Amino acid sequence: MTDPAAQRLISGEAWDDFCENLRRTGHVIDEFGEGVDDLDRAEWYRCLTRYVRGGLERYLEAGEPARPQLRDLAWRHTINFASPMQDHLFAEFPDASGTYRISGNRGSVEYFVIASWSSPQPPDPGARNWAELGMDGLKEFDPALLNTRTTLESGDMTFSPAGDFSFIVSQQRPSDGEDWLPITPDCTGLIVRWVLASRDGLVSPSMKIERLDCRDPEPVSAAHVSNGLAKAAQATLGYATLIRNWWTDNLAKRPNTIVFSQAVYLSNGGVADNRYHGFGSWVRDQDEALVVRFVPTPCAYWTFQICNIWQENLDNYQDGQGYLYKHGARLEEDGSVLIILAEEDPAVGGNWIDPYGHRHGGWSFRLVKVDGPPPAISVHRVRLSSLKSQGLSALSTIQSINSGGMTD
Repeated sequence: MTDPAAQRLISGEAWDDFCENLRRTGHVIDEFGEGVDDLDRAEWYRCLTRYVRGGLERYLEAGEPARPQLRDLAWRHTINFASPMQDHLFAEFPDASGTYRISGNRGSVEYFVIASWSSPQPPDPGARNWAELGMDGLKEFDPALLNTRTTLESGDMTFSPAGDFSFIVSQQRPSDGEDWLPITPDCTGLIVRWVLASRDGLVSPSMKIERLDCRDPEPVSAAHVSNGLAKAAQATLGYATLIRNWWTDNLAKRPNTIVFSQAVYLSNGGVADNRYHGFGSWVRDQDEALVVRFVPTPCAYWTFQICNIWQENLDNYQDGQGYLYKHGARLEEDGSVLIILAEEDPAVGGNWIDPYGHRHGGWSFRLVKVDGPPPAISVHRVRLSSLKSQGLSALSTIQSINSGGMTD
């Protein structure tokens, strides 16, 4: 056996490096300072288990070169402010030289987009130790740093009357004119993202991917397992570092604001498909409320979501809480959207969002298929008791925090 990656797995060295990398990643939380509370810590360690689960699924189980798979996120796993009104499929591409076909049916979804991306990865990551390099190793090997390369939108695809479709994924354009998603030689994966107006009566798209250039599946190899372990651990470190950087260097420095940045959105797997995506952070004491108001820009879809500081949707999103979306929001008479973020509904109208025991976190506002500039956003931080006793007139003596607009 001459393959270094295979040798390291057989000797146990690859496993030891995998475990040590995860151990060190757990301590990234120490860099967030004293503002992290017990709920944050509980969610941090659970968040890391989700990254590990997702990484093993994508890079090890579903990363066979001859038998690629389209897989959704691990249950309850929401990466980087993933919208509750969007669903995703991922395919890991260990071999971008191949020719693939994705086929299926669009279901009841009107709009979806497929994107290819690349990330810094050596060809044989399982041949080396990474834990000892720590964050310095991310400069060369960071599966979490996703750079979008190419896209194919559903509006540019051909569908049968029943909603069936098929397209080719390859570096070379198909000679027969079939729908095509071009990929680059450095492609490391695909993402499928569909956007929902409502989940009521939803029939999700069905999709499968197959390799067409006649490479037969093979039994699992020691090198494949070694590489998969290295990718899963390094991706967990990469996402943990990304979360730290976003929070400590950006979001935490501008509480109760949201700004829109195309560059930030596109820096980690975003797709430039006529959308605005705003990020920020929110904070309030348990006896306070945040009152948010904006007038949505005309668009096909918008979603406003509350997350923890690890960029995850709150657990109550499965119950329809923790977020608001265009087709489910109550509008004010002037067309604005009023959101009350508080431990209980103060019964002043608008749309109540339950922070589910959190005193701070991140939030995100995305608009898709937009006609106009991103909206201005105002936030008032007010005592919940004042809001309950005085109604919205309690805001008249409080200076609003104003944000919104593009930064690039």
